[in-house]
Amino acid sequence: MKGVLSVSFFFCCLLLLLDSSISLPLCVDSRAPLTLNKTLEFCPYNGSACCNSTEDAQIQKLFQVNNVSDPGCASILKSILCARCDPFSAELFTVQSSARSVPVLCNSTVPANSSQSKTQVDDFCSEVWNTCKDVSIVNSPFAPSLQGQAGAPAHANATKLTDLWQSKTDFCTAFGGASDNSSVCFEGEPVSLNKTETSKTPPRGLCLEKIDNGSYLNMVAHPDGSNRAFFSNQMGKVWLATLPEEGSGGTIALDESSPFVDLTDQVYFDTQFGMMGMAFHPDFAKNGRFFASFTCDKSKWSGCNGRCSCNSDVNCDPSKLDTDHGAQPCQYQTVIAEYSANSTGSQPSSVESAKPTEVRRIFTMGLPFSSQHGGQILFGPDDGYLYLMMGYGGGVGDPYNFAQNKKSLLGKIMRLDIDNIPSAAEISKLGLWGNYSIPNDNPFSEEKDLQPEIWALGMRNPWRCSFDAERPSYFLCADVGQDLYEEVDLITKGGNYGWRVYEGPYLFHPTQSPGGNTSVGSINPIFPITGYNHSELNKNEGSASITGGYVYRSTTDPCMTGRYLYGDLYAGAIWAATEEPQNSGNFNSSRIPFSCARDSPIQCESSPGNSLPALGYIFSFGEDNKKDVYILASTGVYRVVRPSRCSYACSLEKATNTTTPTPSPSPSHATRWSVLSQYLLLQCSFLLLILLDFM
Repeated sequence: MKGVLSVSFFFCCLLLLLDSSISLPLCVDSRAPLTLNKTLEFCPYNGSACCNSTEDAQIQKLFQVNNVSDPGCASILKSILCARCDPFSAELFTVQSSARSVPVLCNSTVPANSSQSKTQVDDFCSEVWNTCKDVSIVNSPFAPSLQGQAGAPAHANATKLTDLWQSKTDFCTAFGGASDNSSVCFEGEPVSLNKTETSKTPPRGLCLEKIDNGSYLNMVAHPDGSNRAFFSNQMGKVWLATLPEEGSGGTIALDESSPFVDLTDQVYFDTQFGMMGMAFHPDFAKNGRFFASFTCDKSKWSGCNGRCSCNSDVNCDPSKLDTDHGAQPCQYQTVIAEYSANSTGSQPSSVESAKPTEVRRIFTMGLPFSSQHGGQILFGPDDGYLYLMMGYGGGVGDPYNFAQNKKSLLGKIMRLDIDNIPSAAEISKLGLWGNYSIPNDNPFSEEKDLQPEIWALGMRNPWRCSFDAERPSYFLCADVGQDLYEEVDLITKGGNYGWRVYEGPYLFHPTQSPGGNTSVGSINPIFPITGYNHSELNKNEGSASITGGYVYRSTTDPCMTGRYLYGDLYAGAIWAATEEPQNSGNFNSSRIPFSCARDSPIQCESSPGNSLPALGYIFSFGEDNKKDVYILASTGVYRVVRPSRCSYACSLEKATNTTTPTPSPSPSHATRWSVLSQYLLLQCSFLLLILLDFM
């Protein structure tokens, strides 16, 4: 019994990690489903599942303790317990108004817009009630979390549904739910999405207007929800700009001679180096905290003083590394520094300049080589943690296998808590790389040999990641390839994205391995959701390097809504990836044409012998508070606008130009979930007290 209660306590606490925005194949622990080599012995899942053989056996033990004598009820109960293994278990067990010990049970016919495969589904919740209502279920999953709700009397020792619930209506009010186009429910068998959905026709084209001639590497919408945004260049200057209304004929209001902050004295700038990212605290409008990610040169700046990432912990000796383009190993370092817009005495949201005085060093790490070091930073829209995208650090083919080394932070996506800063003594004791703490639910909590900062591994050089504004569980990262393939990955907790065992979907064969190799059979790689082969691009380009973008959520171009836009640095090409079926995590991509609006505020230049706008290098993408998408290129800043301005047909575009209202700041994730979290903690504590009685 103690073992069963331990499992129950574990499952209960997992519910604390769930978020209401989940809508893709994801497990209750926020990890991607496993790829199974064979069908589980107890639960009927194969191919992809959220349980391994050990967890399958634990569920079987729970079922045996339930001691159900009625065959019909036993079959139903088994399917419900096994829903923990469903690839959509995170969605099935998502907490909305209460903690769920069972999945959302389908309690109605599936509507026309359902994402599930059947056009008609039996009322499974009623079937559960009718089959099991008078059957004794020991340690019933229908008892603990919802007693006292929807008319259920609090019978501590009850085993029958009729003892716990006054009626089928009350039971299904608590446990039932319907499938729609953004959620799924459980109908007694593994969830299957609608595969008959007709393929969406790719957009006719992408219409752009040019609104600035400047060349920028980063764009971040102002956290106050206004029509302003921050732009930064690779040299280390940040500007606060006002964005014109789409179609107004206006350009970006930005004074190059008056930057918001100038960090050029701290930033080392070269082709592969510079200011790679910036992020503003979710509460910037109140606290004025903002962050810059850049590279520094320790031979030129005393503040460039981090530990070397090539060290004995990762089986690397910096004294054995050759110089790289004349630089010593770890001469160049990745820095995340914190600054403040609070120093002027004004409200941070109204401040137009900040001092380049570093408030706190969040992170510093020496780079073994002079390339492939990523550097983007983002705040998670739901959890408020800071994500750092780090490349493998350079050297042909990742010779030291850093990306697969679980003790190295190179080739990783990190997740840091910058709101709870430990003491200097604690930082030293924990061996941290700066002033941050580790979120309790980072993957190391379940995988002890993983460095605690790591959220995902096996990245080569992630170049531009973003969260879907409508579905924050969709965390999309473009990862630059070596010689064959450029990829887009759907990032999940603890996911291994393959490099350098794989380059995209292809096995990678390294030419040198002083740091050792990782065998194919030792990892469970998550393959790209989309991407392109280098051979697909025009041979004249001579190279390929993916630039990640955004899932388009603006109403400006309704034919682009829901598609993930991304491009290539060198080719000047843009793709749109469409998820089919919706919520499946399966994407189809198509390269789409683009042109410049006839009435663009700044006329676009054309390539010789080509009618397409000459974008030059596509450095990055941006998104404003209206969710309009921008292209940051070497020739300027371009915004995606209404298709009709380029004579592209889009039946969804309204005849009149309507302005999207500027969104007001939404309540923080912590505020939305505080009451629910307290309730869940009480439930987990209750189980823990029972568990302790058995110990």
